[in-house]
Amino acid sequence: MTSEFQNKKLEKGHPIQNYLDETLLIHSITDDLIHVDINNDFQKFYNLFNQLATIEKRFERKENQLFPFLEQKDWTGPSQNMWSFHDIIRQIFRIVRQNIEDKNLISAKHNTELAIQNINRLLEVEETVLFPNALEILSDDDWKVMRRGEDEIGWMLADVPPNYPNEPEYIHPSQDTERRTEVVFDEKAAHYDEGYMTVEQANLLFKTLPIDLTYVDENDKVIFYNRGEERVFPRSAGVIGREVRFCHPPKSVDTVLKILEAFRKGEQNEASFWINYKDRLIYIRYFAVRNSEKEYKGVIEMSQDITDFKQINGERRLLEWS
Repeated sequence: MTSEFQNKKLEKGHPIQNYLDETLLIHSITDDLIHVDINNDFQKFYNLFNQLATIEKRFERKENQLFPFLEQKDWTGPSQNMWSFHDIIRQIFRIVRQNIEDKNLISAKHNTELAIQNINRLLEVEETVLFPNALEILSDDDWKVMRRGEDEIGWMLADVPPNYPNEPEYIHPSQDTERRTEVVFDEKAAHYDEGYMTVEQANLLFKTLPIDLTYVDENDKVIFYNRGEERVFPRSAGVIGREVRFCHPPKSVDTVLKILEAFRKGEQNEASFWINYKDRLIYIRYFAVRNSEKEYKGVIEMSQDITDFKQINGERRLLEWS
């Protein structure tokens, strides 16, 4: 870590300070994991490993909050390179869980130590390159906006960090019910093709849908996502205005770009996939958006957890509901 960065004083709640607080926690967890005897105290090992696995929240904040702000300042290196490093660590975690399921404790211990080695290298790059440069590149206003979006993803820390700066609690527009007024269709509602809705009703509709929706416009910029109670994949306010190529892991971005190009040329209108993610079956679909003149206006990405759908058979009619 550079001496200049070491000497920099950051206010509590500043996004970088939150990362640094997490770094101390990570070192504490990994130190304990290295020294625990997995054969004689497996439960302690398992608890520590699960605690370390919450580093996923740190990765998601970087990918969905920090990286988009750096992209706006034309620094795309972290999105292109560090995200791949995150995915390597994620893959090792999956291998460790498989080792545990197979009761192969020797491999579980070995692979956990391999994950820790990769995490330590990642933390070093963060503190010597990523964080010092981010503090130089981004303005205080950028950090304030970024901190607001962090609440939607979370932290490894047991306690929620304070706001930055010390401001009233951020209220997402979809939760801003106290500022709403009674629905008056002739004044408040906007006209859609098949009816009328207020902004509040539209927000509630998208929030209630049991699917993740993301709208990428014709310029390949993310302009909208719905904020449901439980999302399949993380999203936060930092993604708005972001180029779609930075919104997917490097290993899959080429495929996404090929789909968009086929949509843009009018060669295809839909693409569907299904993957296993966190022990759930996820159905992912892309739909080309076109106006009445068939001009390309972007793409809708829809993701849905369909694990429970596989269990459905026979019929359950409406009148049988109770």
